[in-house]
Amino acid sequence: MNIGIQGIRVRRAVGVAVSTGAVLASGVLYAAPVQAATKPTIAAKGGFVMNNANGKSLYTKAADTRRSTGSTTKIMTAKVVLAQKNLNLDAKVTIQMAYSDYIVANNASSARLIVGDKVTVRQLLYGLMLPSGCDAAYALADKFGTGTTRAARVKSFIGKMNADVKKLGLKNTNFDSFDGIGKGKNYSTPRDLTKIASSAMKNANFRAIVKTKKYTAKTITKTGSTRTMAPWTNTNGLLSSYSGTTGVKTGSGPEAKYCLVFAATKNGRTVIGTVLASTGSAQRETDAKKMMNYGFSQI
Repeated sequence: MNIGIQGIRVRRAVGVAVSTGAVLASGVLYAAPVQAATKPTIAAKGGFVMNNANGKSLYTKAADTRRSTGSTTKIMTAKVVLAQKNLNLDAKVTIQMAYSDYIVANNASSARLIVGDKVTVRQLLYGLMLPSGCDAAYALADKFGTGTTRAARVKSFIGKMNADVKKLGLKNTNFDSFDGIGKGKNYSTPRDLTKIASSAMKNANFRAIVKTKKYTAKTITKTGSTRTMAPWTNTNGLLSSYSGTTGVKTGSGPEAKYCLVFAATKNGRTVIGTVLASTGSAQRETDAKKMMNYGFSQI
């Protein structure tokens, strides 16, 4: 059947309009809406993700509810150390029996530092952030606090952690320990922890440490010989399982459950966030991946 040249043109015009996802109404062209990504469901009790470039919130779940932080506390421990004036990362610290006794008494995670060994501040930071060594945390607090006794120095160091909290303008965070093994007053929120991590990630040394999968320290023994420590493996499994991951830190504990502060960069965009009180070590990573995927879809 011959429908004529003009009829063919009309059909072609309609086809173009449909294929480009637009409709013509009253002489105005309207773009068809793009279907938004579905906000994920996570097992964790709290979660937050933001665009690291501008601080814009991308995902929230009980983001301002205070919870125990576990070893994610050590992000602030490292941040305080790295902010010290005239910091010498190669300065040596002698490992004390008190640090070892503390690990045993609290059944705490350890970098397996040897009493009497001289360990550099740089090595202690790796021991703090990769295997989550509470002995390394104790050594750093003792080194960078002020006072005539170890107890006074530790108290001073924790004071510096809380002073940094105030400097960042955070209202829902308090630290009463250098490692997360607190006395009931060690808490933060997904939003606050994310902001702490974002601030810490501005430091090049911090960034280098938290993206490292394995690190081997060579320490100096009492006799002056060199000891090669067993390699420290980063507890953050996202470094191996999620493309673009740049950090940051795991945490766990009877009250804290399973926590993870995370960051990743893709195509020049960076998201950073926190999972608090998830149900397992694998689940916290699953939660984080869901949140990052959703975050990247929003920027």
